[in-house]
Amino acid sequence: MHNPLDFEKPLTELESKIEELRHLSSSTDVNIAEEITRLQKKSSKLLHNLYSNLTPWQTVQVARHPDRPHFLDYINAMIDDFTPLAGDRLFGEDAAIIGGLGRFKGQSVVILGQEKGHDTESRMKHGFGMPKPEGYRKAQRLMKLADHYRLPLITLVDTAGASPVTEAEERGQAEAIARCIEVSLGLEVPVISLVIGEGGSGGAIAIATANQVFMLQNSIYSVISPEGCASILWRSRENREEAAAALRLKANDLLKLGVIDGIIPEPLGGAHRNPSEVFESVSQALEESLQSLLRYPPAALKKMRQEKYITIGSVSL
Repeated sequence: MHNPLDFEKPLTELESKIEELRHLSSSTDVNIAEEITRLQKKSSKLLHNLYSNLTPWQTVQVARHPDRPHFLDYINAMIDDFTPLAGDRLFGEDAAIIGGLGRFKGQSVVILGQEKGHDTESRMKHGFGMPKPEGYRKAQRLMKLADHYRLPLITLVDTAGASPVTEAEERGQAEAIARCIEVSLGLEVPVISLVIGEGGSGGAIAIATANQVFMLQNSIYSVISPEGCASILWRSRENREEAAAALRLKANDLLKLGVIDGIIPEPLGGAHRNPSEVFESVSQALEESLQSLLRYPPAALKKMRQEKYITIGSVSL
């Protein structure tokens, strides 16, 4: 198993033992199939127990798993004839957000999202999935393109938040995010958003203001990272587990609160254990959502989206 998480240590030790026995079995005449079978059953049970009762902080760790599928993995698996479109036509290109035109199940769409990268080189190239203002202004350009040509818009969210560097603030980070939300609310095409990993702060909501918002089972969606929250409230990142619990960032919490519209299940052990199964589940959910939204006229789609966000957080006195 690659890149095991801290709480998976007992499981990792079992899986390592199974691999050792398999190697021994293939290199000797000793028959140890029964022992391997016994350990496999024990490993499966442990995996089920671990992932059936994930704490909020453990869910954060799974959502951030380095082997978890990222934006480009979904593009390669689900989108035909993807043509990326670069630049914001104002300042420059930001590879933290990738977007363009493609076909999903035969339907032409505009699709965009944050890309984190899988290794040091690609993570540096994509800014660790934390866009600068030009990334959000590129997103606005693609949103308007979708609206102009009456193409459904699909967004995949996976970011710890907007870029924290000084020059991002100097170039109007907050304004770029706010404009993204404003543009999203005014679109007259179906907008579907899916949180595939981290949905962090305004960096996420900028491209997640949609008619329907879904989350993968082990993804997270919050106003601030647990570490950031702990630093503000307790003046120490050590309280990150307590902060994660208080933020109500798990998918089932957000569904109960009405922030999201549905949860897409993941394979036991997380999306990184069986990406092909995740791609199939996501594809099916997006297709069903798209077909339901395409029945509505443009003005209704816009009104539904606006009312959705006005209603979130309302309290009956």
